[in-house]
This record gives sequence, structure tokens and C-alpha cells, in this order.
Amino acid sequence: MFSIATAPAKQSATDTIAVLSGRLGSATLLEDRRAAILGLRSFAKDFPATVSSSALRGLIGSLAKDGEDVDTVKVVLETLLILFTPNEDSPEASDEVLLWLADEFTQRQENVTLLLDFLETNDFYSRLYSLQLLGAILSARTERTEECIFTAPLGIPRLVATLDDRRDAIRNEGITLLTSLTPASIDIQKLVAFENAFERIFAIIESEGSLSEGGRTVEDCLIFLANLLRRNASNQTLFRESGCVKKLADLLQSVLRPGDGEDVAIWAQSQRNRNVYAFLSILRLLLTPGSAGVSQNQKLLWKHGLCADVLHLAFSSDIQMEIRAEALTACGDMIRDSAALQESFAQLTVSKMVNTPTTPSEARGHEEIYVIDGLLDLILNLQDSAAFNVRYAASECLKAYFSNHLNVRLHFLARAIEGYQAGGEETTNALTVLLAPSAEQSASDPYQLWFAAVITFHLLYDNSAAKAKALSLTEGDANEDEEVVTSIQTVTAHLLTGIRRGDDARISVGYLMLLTIWLFEDLDAVNDFLSEGSNIQSLIQAISQPVMEGSEVVQGLCAMLLGIAYEFSTKDSPVPRTTLHSILTTRLDREQYLDRLLKLRSHPLLRDFETIPQRRDPAILSGLADVYFDAVFVNFFKDNYSRIARAIDRSPELEISVITNGVQKGISRELVDSLREQIREKDKIIEEAKEAAESQASRLSQEQGEHRRFKEEASKELQKSQEEARRELAVAIAAQEGLQRSHEAEIRKLQGIQSARDVENQKQIATVKSAASAKESEYEKKLSSMKAAVAAKDSAVEQQLTAVKKVAQTEAEHIRRRHDGEIADLRATISSLEASLQKVSSSDRGAVVLRLKYALQANLDRERDSQSKEQELQVKSREVDKLGKELDSWREKHAATTAELEESAKELARQLEEAKQQVEDAQKHTAKIEATLAASKDEKESVQSELDDLLIVFADLEDQVAKQKKRLRELGEPVSDAEEDESDAEDDVD
Repeated sequence: MFSIATAPAKQSATDTIAVLSGRLGSATLLEDRRAAILGLRSFAKDFPATVSSSALRGLIGSLAKDGEDVDTVKVVLETLLILFTPNEDSPEASDEVLLWLADEFTQRQENVTLLLDFLETNDFYSRLYSLQLLGAILSARTERTEECIFTAPLGIPRLVATLDDRRDAIRNEGITLLTSLTPASIDIQKLVAFENAFERIFAIIESEGSLSEGGRTVEDCLIFLANLLRRNASNQTLFRESGCVKKLADLLQSVLRPGDGEDVAIWAQSQRNRNVYAFLSILRLLLTPGSAGVSQNQKLLWKHGLCADVLHLAFSSDIQMEIRAEALTACGDMIRDSAALQESFAQLTVSKMVNTPTTPSEARGHEEIYVIDGLLDLILNLQDSAAFNVRYAASECLKAYFSNHLNVRLHFLARAIEGYQAGGEETTNALTVLLAPSAEQSASDPYQLWFAAVITFHLLYDNSAAKAKALSLTEGDANEDEEVVTSIQTVTAHLLTGIRRGDDARISVGYLMLLTIWLFEDLDAVNDFLSEGSNIQSLIQAISQPVMEGSEVVQGLCAMLLGIAYEFSTKDSPVPRTTLHSILTTRLDREQYLDRLLKLRSHPLLRDFETIPQRRDPAILSGLADVYFDAVFVNFFKDNYSRIARAIDRSPELEISVITNGVQKGISRELVDSLREQIREKDKIIEEAKEAAESQASRLSQEQGEHRRFKEEASKELQKSQEEARRELAVAIAAQEGLQRSHEAEIRKLQGIQSARDVENQKQIATVKSAASAKESEYEKKLSSMKAAVAAKDSAVEQQLTAVKKVAQTEAEHIRRRHDGEIADLRATISSLEASLQKVSSSDRGAVVLRLKYALQANLDRERDSQSKEQELQVKSREVDKLGKELDSWREKHAATTAELEESAKELARQLEEAKQQVEDAQKHTAKIEATLAASKDEKESVQSELDDLLIVFADLEDQVAKQKKRLRELGEPVSDAEEDESDAEDDVD
């Protein structure tokens, strides 16, 4: 029996990939690992998930292990790139695999650094595949890859260095990677820029043929440059300081340079347009409104002539429409909000655009006109619907010319008014188009009127002087009995005619935007608008029509116009504010008014204005653009929507106060409120006064009855009081006279006593002064005699002491000299004896010694004598000391005596002061007596004044009684004759 051999089981792709992955991880030979990688590469396209899960880390490890082998690195990088770009038909292809592959690199910094290290090699494939692999990782995990490259050692410099590679593939791949790396990260943008990226980019653009002849690489370089400059003030500053603006101007010259007449391929023309569009985008990035350095960029671009060059580009007939529109927008950005540049811009000239050139000179565009006229010609006369973006960009450029420059706006408006009043068919005058439109032109080109309205809108916006100037424009001569029609009435008439005729909504929107901004906060304009009563009725009729598709915008703007007219109307308006409010609430109820405004606000054209591109899609071959509103109007509407919506709820009595050119018009709401508050307060005061008057009337009636009783009692009391007053007056006069006499007697007595006391005090003072002077002279004599005796004794003692001291000193000096001489003689004798002793023999020495002893004994005797004399000198010194002590004791006794004398003198001075004090006391007593006398006089005068007051009181009482009687007579009360007689008697008594 023979057995039949069976074929081995077919190995699946998963198993093969697992075997190859194991071989890649365990093989020790480079060739074996490379073979395994080649096998994995063949499966990577169709099985990316399996290969990634089994061999990804082995492949990355092979890059680190076999990095020096160029062939192995190439194969590994190719395999990794295939994993990032698998077959779309592969069942394993998914975004999750790409994210997992990117995470494997980005979650470990050394893996990204490993790829960057291959950029240091000169191998073509190592550099190219590394850049492509980094780009793939960046597209999958952008933020994490940016962080890894940013933190990698020399990561950014290595990438920028690829721009210098002479191999186009590597350089272009470096541009692509850097472009993908720099859109959002400011830090990476700065690092790239400081690696001299600007110079390298311009060098590449120049080598590739600049804007006119460059290919996709030039476009990529411009996009890369835009990434570096976008919202990066630091890079823009570096760009300016590096002289790159001059290089931008040089790039544009290649486009403006006239060609040689050769036909250009369509793809080349398309690429040139893309390059120019990217170039213009870079200019606009440098001029982004609100960013730092815009003013410097504007001045620098103007200095290098870029504004004029871009303007000529915009007016070149052989340039694509989108490029021209972008060029006009860039020109507007270059002059916006810069007064000096705006004024210089108006002096530029451009070639006039001819729709259908009839002569070669017109075809070449040799006719030069000023740029403002050229812009108006583009805006108002370029009727091609495909050229809408150019017209819109030209209007934006003109708005930039007006921006924040009132003088330019006033000058432009004045020129427009002069042109309109001069007559003629001036097609570049916005006022002529606006106030004298052509029905055929409006039907064929509604945007002509829309642009004219928008231009006028920007001339009048937030410019009261321009509003007044435009309002003064009228038609008709009143002197010839012609009806005078103002510009507002003309615009309103065209608006209402267009609405009734069913003109394109864009025309009505343009007129309504203009009227809305014209009437806002301008009472004169509102009054002029209301002077034609049919305007209100026509607008209400337009609002009241059923809402149709496309009519919400016009109806909403009509409602807003009516709201503004009512908000700024006054009681003196042609249609008074109260009447206008009544018309709005009856003919157009509140709900309908608010509904139209709400639908306008929620309309997509207005609600989504910021997100909808205000341009025409070039892909649409025919038809009008969906552009209805101006950006400034949209902001104005959103800012004032709530105010206008609430206007209909405001009382007609409340008027708005508007300050125009420094003059307040209308009535201030604050003033009205304050006046109303004052009226309420005054009404309250009047009510309180009425209540007080009523209470006063009731009180008066009560007081009248009380007054009658009081009058009777008062007459009796008055008689009694008069009698008592007379008696008291007589008593007071008598008492006053007695008091005066007693005071005068007492004063005379006191004056006598005081004079006696003064005499006695003077005598005492004189006695004390004489005694004190006698004692003082006696003491002075004693003191002087004692001082003389002491001085004599002091001088004698001093003389005696001086003499003793001199004698003692003389004797002591004499003794000392004699003693010194004897000692010297003795020493000489001793020395001579010693000399003799040495000469003599031993037998004679005894005699010499004996003589020496005698000499010594004599010397001792002399010393004793000198000592005794010294003792005597000491005795005399002690006697001198004793005399000095006696002198000191004498001096002390003299000082004590002097002190006693001084004490006695002080006692005498004290006695003298006491005498003076007694005199002063006497004087004070005298003054007191005089004060008492003055007080008595004052008391007398006060009594007299009291008497006078009593008399005055009596007179007042009599006057009061007379007045009461007179008042009673006036009130019709009877007065008895007895009372009159009594009053006459009282008069006689008085």
C-alpha cells in the first residue's frame, strides 16, 4: 500500500505577519532583519492594523538599531509611510489605526527625535521619507507632534535647514511640513522666523520664477510666509526690520511688467493667479485691523509703492476678477484710518476701465483718471453681474478712504452736491444716481442704486455736518412758485415708488438703510421727513401687507424707519408726536410693529451677516449676489434694536433731547422728569395750603368770638393797667429821686474818706521811704568801711606773706648753693685723696685714711647745719600757712557780715513793697467806689428806660385797641358809644 503525500496547509497573512515580526525581533544578522522588513512592507498596504500591532515597535527599534545602514532605514521608513497610507479598500484601513500609529511616535519623545536625526544625513531617501513621515504624524496628532518637535534638540533648525537642500523633492517636502507646522503655534512661528526663514523663502520664490512664472512651490512658499506673519507681531516686526517689504514690492513688479505677447497656457495662468492671490493675502495679513504695528506696516508699504502697484493691478483688464477684487480690498486696508495716506491716495491716477474698447488706446487703457473717479466708475458703471466682487471691493476701498476722516467725507459730499446741481448725466456721481435714477438702469442693475445708497450712507453716518449739508440740497425755486423738494423727500418718494412698483428688494434696502441712518438723532431730518404726510401712510401700508418670501427685510426696515421717526419727533414736528403715536397705534398696532422688527432681526441675511461671505460665488454663471446689507448698518441695527423696539411704548409727552453741532434740540427727558417732579411737589404743597386755609378759616371764626370777649376784658384791663401804671410811675420817679440823692450823699462821703486815706497813705509811704533810705545809706557806709578794712588787712597780710616767702626762698637758695658747693669740694677732696692713696705706700695709707675720716666728719657737720636751717625754714613756712588761715577766717567773717547787710537790705525792700501794695489797695478801693457810683448811674438809667418802655407799651395797647375797633367795624360788628367815649377819654388822658 502506498500513502499519498498531502500538500502543506496554506499559511494565512496574519500568521505570516506574525512570523515576520518574530524574525524581525530575534534575527541577529542585518540581512535577516532587512528581509523581514521587506516582507512586512508587502503586507502593510492591505493589512495595516495587523502589521502595526505586530511589528510597529520592532520597525521603530530597527530605525534606532540599524540607523547607520541606509538601505535598512529606507525600507523601514517606506513601510511606516505605507502604514499611514493604506489601501482605501482594505478592511483594516481606519482612522483609529492612523491615530494609534501617531500615538506610538508622539507618546515617546525619542521616536520623534529619531526621525529628526535622519535629517542630518545626506541620504536622499532618509531625509525625504523622514519629512513625509513627520508630516503624516503631524496630520494625525497635530498638537502633540508640534510639542515634540518644539522640545526636540535642534528640531526646528533641522527642519528649516531642509529649505537649503538643492534637491527639489526634499526642499518642497520641507516647505510642506513647515507650512503644516506653523498655522497656529506662535512659539514655533517665532523659532522658524528667527532661523532666517524669510530670506530662504524669498530666495526659493526668486529661484522658482517669482509670482508670474513660479509654480506650486511659489504658492506653498507664500502660504508658509502667511503662516509666519498671521497674528504674530514679533514676526511682523522682524519682517519689517529685515527689509522684506522691499522684496514684496520686487515680487509684484514681475506681474506688472508687460509681457512679450506670447500666449500663456491655461494652467500657467491659473497658477499665476493663485500666486498673486496668495501674495495679496500676505499684504492683508500685515494690515489686519486692530493688530499691533498696522500703522507702521501701512506707512512702509506706501513708502515702497506697493499701494500704487496693487492699485494698478486692480485696474488691469487682463487680471482675473477675483484678483482685482482682492487687490482693491488690500488697497483699502493700506489707507484705512490714516489721514495722511487717505489724502495722498486721492492724488493717485489709474487707467480708466472701458467695457467695450473701440480703439487700441482704449484697449490698452491709456486714459488716466484720478483713483476716486476710477473707483466710482467701477462701482456705479460696471454692470456685469460676474464683476460684483470687484464692485463690492471698490466700495470697500472707497469706505476705507472715508474712514475716520470727516474732512474727506465733507469734501466728497460737497463735490457730489456741486456735480448734481450742475446738471448733466454724470454717471460717477452717487447723488445723481440716487436722486435721479433711471428705471431701465434700476431694473437691469439694482446694485447701482444700492451702491450709491451705501456710499451716501457712509458719508452721513455719525456726521451731523454732512447730514445738514445733504438736507440743504433741494429742487425747485420758491421764488417762481415752484414746489421745493428736499433730498430726503426725493429719496423717500423713490423708495415708496419702488415698493409700489415691485422693484428689486436691494434697491429698497439701500434707500431704507440711508433714511434710517439719516433720521437717527437728527430732529431736522425727522421734521423734513414728516413734512410730507403721505410718507407715514405709505410706509404703514407697506408694513401691513401680508408677509411674503423676501418681503420680511423691506417690511422690517420700514417698521424701523417709522420707529426712528417717532422716537425723534417732537410736538412741533409737522406731524406732532401725539398724532404720530396715535397713527402708529391705530393703523399699525404694537404687535405688528414688533413682529416686523423681530422678523428682520432673525432673518438669516442679518442674523448670520458675520458668517456669510459678502461676495458672489464665481462658480455661479448668472444671477445676482445675495448681498443686502452693509456691515456698518448691521452693527448700527444690532446696537439700537432694543431702543427702537421700545419706542412705540414711550409716551408721546416724552421727547428725546439730541445735541447736534453743540446745540441741544428737543426736550430732555431728564428735564421733563424733573419738571414733573416739581409739579407733583407743588400740587402737594397747594393741597396742604388749602387744608391749612380751611383750618385757618375755622380758627378765625373761633378767634373772632374770643376776640370780642378779649376786647371787653382788654378795655377793662387797659383802664386798670393805665391807672396802676400811673401810680407805679409816680412811685418809681419818687424812688428814683430818693435813690439818686442817697447815692450822691454816699459818694461824697466815700470820696472824703478816700481822700483822707490817700493823704494818710502818702504820709506813711514818705515815712517808710525816708527810713528805708536812711537805713540803706547807713548800711552802705558800714559796708564800705568794712570792705576798706578788709582790703587793707588783706593787702598787709599779702605783703607780709610775700616778704616771708621771698626771705625763705632766698635763704633756701643760698643754703642749697652752699651745700652744693661743699658737696663738690668734698667730692674733689675725696678724689684727690683716692689718687694720693694710690700713690702713697702702705705705710702712709693710715695717715691718709685718718685725714679722710676728718674730712667726712666735717662734711657730716655741715649736713647737720643745713638740716637745722631747713627745719627753721619749715617753721617759717608753717607761720606763713597760719597767717594764710587767719586771712581766710577773716574773709569768712567778712562774707558773713556782708550777707547780714544784704539780708537787711532785702528786708527794707520788702517793707517798701508792702507800702506800695497798700497804696495799690487804696487805689483799687477808690476804683471800686467809682464803679459803684457808675453802677448806680446805670441803675438810674435802666429805671428811666423801664419807665419809657412802660409808656411805649401803653401807647401800643391804645393803638391795638384802636385797630381792634377798626377791624370790628370792618367786620360789621357794632361798637358802643361808651367804648368810643372811653377811648376818647383815654386819648384826653394821654
